Amino acid sequence: MDIEEGGVTVSVPEARDGASEGTGGGVFFNPTQELNRDVTVAALRAYREREPRAASYLDAMAASGIRGVRAAAAGYDVTCADVDPDAVDLAAENLAENGLDGETVRRDANALLYDDGPFDVVDLDPYGTPIPFADAAFANGRNLVCVTATDTAPLCGAHLNSGIRKYGAVPRNTDYHPEMGLRTLISALVRTAARYDKAARPILSHVSRHYARTYLELESGARVADDCVDQLGYVDGCEDCLWREPTVGLIADPVDACPVCGSDRVLTAGPIWLGSIADADFASAVRDRVTDDMGEAKRARKLLDTVASEIDTPTHYDQHRLYKQWGEPAIGMAEFVERLRAAGHEASRAHYRGTAVKSTASIPEMREAILGDDADH
Repeated sequence: MDIEEGGVTVSVPEARDGASEGTGGGVFFNPTQELNRDVTVAALRAYREREPRAASYLDAMAASGIRGVRAAAAGYDVTCADVDPDAVDLAAENLAENGLDGETVRRDANALLYDDGPFDVVDLDPYGTPIPFADAAFANGRNLVCVTATDTAPLCGAHLNSGIRKYGAVPRNTDYHPEMGLRTLISALVRTAARYDKAARPILSHVSRHYARTYLELESGARVADDCVDQLGYVDGCEDCLWREPTVGLIADPVDACPVCGSDRVLTAGPIWLGSIADADFASAVRDRVTDDMGEAKRARKLLDTVASEIDTPTHYDQHRLYKQWGEPAIGMAEFVERLRAAGHEASRAHYRGTAVKSTASIPEMREAILGDDADH
């Protein structure tokens, strides 16, 4: 069937729910990834202005080729790769039908990257974990590596052993599990890039529905790679009073009991990425390059506005969980954030869910700022 998306028309097979765009071994189309693709195209447009020399783009698991077609329409020199011959044929057909130049190749992504790289922009959008492709991408990516991960249960700690095996970290299934998953992913990617003496800095990231997505800008050099590794660390968190404490460094020193309430239900997660998940100026630039012909334009702009305004704390809180703990009825999120700011604390909404909030305030300080005189009752 033919579909129109982002100003191009492509032939796609029937959709398969819950899958990412490419498996590296099958031809299908996932309409639920349209937001991902819309943000990707806007990011590619913004990145050309950030780094004008970036020209070549590898869609490493092309499937229907729609992501590569849209990147070609955005002005990139595109290579669409897949191990499935039907996928390669379909990608070539879709490029031709839109009058766009681009190369289509039947190759394993890892082999292609090592044999034909480097590419200025490498886009990994596999089914499940991207880790089997990460070494090749960072070894042979020049400017930007874009990564989607759909295995959110291992990333978030719900499937703990799988997360440990795949990502070389201990993720925990916490109240802020979407952010835990994203920061676990970025940590693994930063460590992978560092093996090649490259810094991989996230300039845009988000968690949407069933996937995490991050855009990592590369810089070569052992010193800058070390600087990125220095932003990894651990987070201790109390499951009872919600106390949390991040600690920079690769050596964990978990606490035996919560220093606030004394509970022994303290979880330690890491090493996760403790730095910023996005460059605020770049996120705003991406937002400005979302166009009205994008089917998810409204959602993309709202998402990017929130990402650009998030403060740089490594965890977020769920407002409903806080109010449940306080035994009080919840107020609106906008007023909640404003009360925290009025009390002198940094605070912002977070994109992970509608009730997600970030703040530099401790839980007692939040309670005092929100409930005021009622906080002691």
